[in-house]
Amino acid sequence: MSTPISTLTEINSDTIESVIEQIEIDLKNGISKFLLFPIPRNKAENNFDFSFVLLAVKRIKETFGDSVWLVADVCLCAYTSHGHCGILNSDKTRVLNHETVSIIALYALQLAQAGTDCIAPSDLMDGRVAAIRLALDNNGFDHIAIMSYSAKFSSHYYGPFRDACKSTPGKGSTLRDRRTYQISPFNSSDAIQSAVRDRQEGADILMIKPALLNLDILYQLRQLVRAPLAVYHVSGEYESIELLAKQNSIERDKGHVEVWASMKRAGANCIISYASRHAKDWIDKIEY
Repeated sequence: MSTPISTLTEINSDTIESVIEQIEIDLKNGISKFLLFPIPRNKAENNFDFSFVLLAVKRIKETFGDSVWLVADVCLCAYTSHGHCGILNSDKTRVLNHETVSIIALYALQLAQAGTDCIAPSDLMDGRVAAIRLALDNNGFDHIAIMSYSAKFSSHYYGPFRDACKSTPGKGSTLRDRRTYQISPFNSSDAIQSAVRDRQEGADILMIKPALLNLDILYQLRQLVRAPLAVYHVSGEYESIELLAKQNSIERDKGHVEVWASMKRAGANCIISYASRHAKDWIDKIEY
């Protein structure tokens, strides 16, 4: 069964059975591309169990085949007891890059073997795109795409999502946030360099996140790279519009479409939105 997420309007947490039912509905509404983010029942500090999401991928692809393009988010934040995106050192003061990348690459390979069409690493560890590309290519999965969270900022706008997946960082760790490995909102050059590096390491699609807050980064990257650019309209950005709509301070459909238009103007080839289920209907009906 699906369970409504209190912090995200109209968004549910699904079981394997309910997500298949939801995809059937979405396909009828013109949605065929899906980004999976697993929420495992058990948390750990190592020896993570990826079996749930691997089974979900297999069931989805067995049911829908090539009629869906399935992207799997690859990170450890939902799996770790402390909420960070990787393995911590013994005194829990920093993330171990090499050890984390090794697990991420293995996780990505298992997802490819399960049938996913695209790997989306969101951990922001150095060198993870190269490691994933090598693992995929060496095992006959050179056709699997990588959509890298390349310019991912340490933002205050992820709150509703972290609430939903129980991945708020800091529990049992002196690291209270992800600023040591995510990009500062005040450091645009780091964001550009990170995206260019990921492209050089083999990323097929580069993502900017949050979307609306970083249209300047999107525009700059559009001038620098020929790769497809994706933007993620994150939970806090999405819910801001939803709350305004609930207060009758904005027309919900027009608010979202206007935001999407700004992203498209700045150079986005792909927009990831919690409101995507309504996109076709809203865009078809809106008066410009």
